[in-house]
Amino acid sequence: MLHNMSTTVEPSSERSAAEVNEEIRALWLRSGGTLSVEQRAEYQRLVLEWANAAPESVNAA
Repeated sequence: MLHNMSTTVEPSSERSAAEVNEEIRALWLRSGGTLSVEQRAEYQRLVLEWANAAPESVNAA
């Protein structure tokens, strides 16, 4: 049986919250305001990455 030690989502690279936020904005611009199923999955992944990269004061709000 395999046991995964980590249950957290690990971002593919260490980016700042601002960098991730720019990617989220670009995704919305590309989509024209309506996300496809694939874009929605990418958006959810980016929001999680943004939350993990955001300063603690933002996470506590």
